[in-house]
Amino acid sequence: MMISKRVKASLVIVVAAIAVTAAAYKISKSRTFQFFGDIVPRINTRQKVVALTFDDGPTPGVTEELLSILNKEGVKATFFVIGAELERNLEEGRKIVAAGHELGNHTYSHKRMVLKTPSFIESEIERTDQLIRQAGYQSAIHFRPPYGKKLVLLPYFLSRTSRKTITWDVEPDSYPEIAADSDKIVAHTLEKTRPGSIILLHVMYKGREESLKAVEGIIVGLKGDGYSFKTVSEMLDILREPPPGAQAFLPAGI
Repeated sequence: MMISKRVKASLVIVVAAIAVTAAAYKISKSRTFQFFGDIVPRINTRQKVVALTFDDGPTPGVTEELLSILNKEGVKATFFVIGAELERNLEEGRKIVAAGHELGNHTYSHKRMVLKTPSFIESEIERTDQLIRQAGYQSAIHFRPPYGKKLVLLPYFLSRTSRKTITWDVEPDSYPEIAADSDKIVAHTLEKTRPGSIILLHVMYKGREESLKAVEGIIVGLKGDGYSFKTVSEMLDILREPPPGAQAFLPAGI
């Protein structure tokens, strides 16, 4: 039996919609591509430098323990904090700043920044920026989207306000089979890290004890491999002033 033109047209529309949805999903979770502005999952450099970054929080207790480890190892890191958590624990944010680390913006509510209104996006980011300033941080505030999700409106807002999207290229505790064992977190990080890597860790909440335990091992292991640690801002400085004979640039493409 012949299929009517109307049915054929409907099938084409359904297939097209599925294809567009799949493409949008792929783009929304890409660590290396967005429609507007700059996205930085790592920097291309021959220098053995890495950025250690922590998402979420700050939370009492964990913040102090983490700062103690970083101080012991002489490492500066970048903390992408949640505005609501910072509002409840502003003193923890001040401790991070006082220790010489960098505060970044991880939105106020940690909701996925996809299919949200422009006013919602602006409020989430600006509100958190204000809290970061209240914590005493005065340098440039970098942004990382919750779950790495973004599509059109978020990158457009970031581009319009001259902000880069900071993602990552090493995420050991994002894999359940690795996250449950600090030794596996360390081993995965040492295996995957390369010059210019941005490492993502989650240590701020209950259930992330293995990630916290892994921090010192990661630092010691990478130092043993000849790496030095930079904040995200210091990594971006390498993009602006690449050393002689080295290349540093923003990667492109999905």
